[in-house]
Amino acid sequence: MDNLLDFSGQVALVTGGSRGMGREMALALAQRGADVVITSRKAEACEAVAAEIEAMGRQALAYGCHVAKWDEIDGLVAAANERFGRIDILINNAGMSPLYPKLSEVSEELFDKVVGVNLKGPFRLMALVGEQMAEGDGGSIINISSTASLNPSPNSEPYGASKSGLNALTRSFAFAYGPKVRVNCIVAGPFLTDISKAWDMEAFEENARNNLALQRGGQPDEIVGAALYLASPSSKFTTATTIRVDGGTP
Repeated sequence: MDNLLDFSGQVALVTGGSRGMGREMALALAQRGADVVITSRKAEACEAVAAEIEAMGRQALAYGCHVAKWDEIDGLVAAANERFGRIDILINNAGMSPLYPKLSEVSEELFDKVVGVNLKGPFRLMALVGEQMAEGDGGSIINISSTASLNPSPNSEPYGASKSGLNALTRSFAFAYGPKVRVNCIVAGPFLTDISKAWDMEAFEENARNNLALQRGGQPDEIVGAALYLASPSSKFTTATTIRVDGGTP
């Protein structure tokens, strides 16, 4: 294995790790030697991914956690430390973008949920894990953002705003915990994960053909290359930046 992509002896924590892009990133890290903490709101789904990782001969911890709730985040980090003693890689992948009929019908509860999962939770995780990394041997933090953070986002305004905040936190935390901790952000385009099941796929495919350079949506495993790069020593001079993995979204 290329040493630049060898994660042997390292521990990764992946939020939203039970499905979609999170699952693909967790499995890819395990395939390259990492032990992995998989967390999402559904503990049983995390356990299924943990079993896949253990079948590779790596260690895994499945932990049910709602990342919008700080007390649950504190418990998650404590459990990871108790099991593995440290966290070397943190991937803030969990996110939510619920549909709503019109802007005036976005309830306070819905708005708070979106901001909680997409922004508040990553802030708390980066604060706890980043501080631990900075006091130890360092590490890499990767935030998963969205092109909705950069472009107008009809029908997903709270989502786009929360992801814009995540972009800003990426730069701030890179400076707060550098030089030992690198913090970067993947700005993801339209990926065909579970969230796409709610889309009008005929309209999406027509829009993709007309507006995306690759003329299609991404598959979950197509996020992996960028994540491995940012997690690994091959990106040791890369921090406080965003990398677009979006199929050529305008």
